[in-house]
Amino acid sequence: MTKKHNFSAGPCILPQDVLKKASKAIINFNNDNLSLIEISHRSQPFVNVMKKARNLVKELLEVPSGYSILFLQGGASLEFLMAPINLMKENGGKSAYLNTGTWAKKAIIEARNFGEVNIVGDSSDKNYNYIPKGYSIPEDIDYFHCTSNNTIFGTQIKDFPKVPSLMVCDMSSDIFSRKIDMNKFDLIYAGAQKNMGPAGTTLVIVKDKILGKTGRKIPTMLDYQTHISKDSMFNTPPVFAVYVSMLTLQWLKDHGGVEWIEKINERKAKMLYSEIDRNPLFEGIANKEDRSNMNITFVLKDSNLEDKFDVLCEEEGISGLKGHRSVGGYRASIYNALPIESIEVLINIMKNLENN
Repeated sequence: MTKKHNFSAGPCILPQDVLKKASKAIINFNNDNLSLIEISHRSQPFVNVMKKARNLVKELLEVPSGYSILFLQGGASLEFLMAPINLMKENGGKSAYLNTGTWAKKAIIEARNFGEVNIVGDSSDKNYNYIPKGYSIPEDIDYFHCTSNNTIFGTQIKDFPKVPSLMVCDMSSDIFSRKIDMNKFDLIYAGAQKNMGPAGTTLVIVKDKILGKTGRKIPTMLDYQTHISKDSMFNTPPVFAVYVSMLTLQWLKDHGGVEWIEKINERKAKMLYSEIDRNPLFEGIANKEDRSNMNITFVLKDSNLEDKFDVLCEEEGISGLKGHRSVGGYRASIYNALPIESIEVLINIMKNLENN
């Protein structure tokens, strides 16, 4: 059977060691002859899983004291409304958003349900192929929101702005891929299904002192303070997704942490971008200075070669390379668990297409 090289944008590739341990836990978790997915989430074995997962997040991202770490449900899409309902004042609430792609736009739509939204930067004029710069952020806002990495269009914020209020960031597709200064952020959220685990849970890191100040009554399930008070167990958590996330974070720690993986990710991205720029058949989509190290978007200059390229990719076990319908072309998602070997296979295919 041909080895698969998984470039899927999400859910995406996970470490093989993690998959093996997760598979075992489905049958016999903790050597108790019970499945992970049939024990009580309030039993001590799973309470330990949740605690360890939180501690690993704290350690890997160097989260200071004064922040709470939550594992919730609903994906980043639910956070699009949880962030504004928890942070935007009921009377005269204002926010500022950076519109850099599909997910940022969806977040903006939800925020408008709760107050005024100022779009301070917008790259939709060029189909989101760049990150806006040189924008100003109003002083009188409740918070600023940005999306660190744009999965669909292949752009990534390299330098985060200084903000006059709270800093909120959707880091779904690049969290744990590079070092960040947590002190710059008041709220970070990220769907698990990129660098952390399977779909089903959402990581939230929130500064405690910013909550409870909107003056609005927040529905119980949408209130971050509800979940903080119950250690992410106000209702039954997604036990399998949390467990696999914990295993993935342990894998990252065991291999050297975020600093270690950042160097590997930079190497992988440099290899593939170099071939895209060198090979006369291909062309990158995103502005070079804003290129993502997680999602690499590119096209064939001659669309007539796509069928041939697709066949070569299939023969070599390349999976999940097709670009999003709103962009076209190809998208190589090179998350933490993707080995350099897979990059090398893709590059060789690109060279073979050029030479034949």
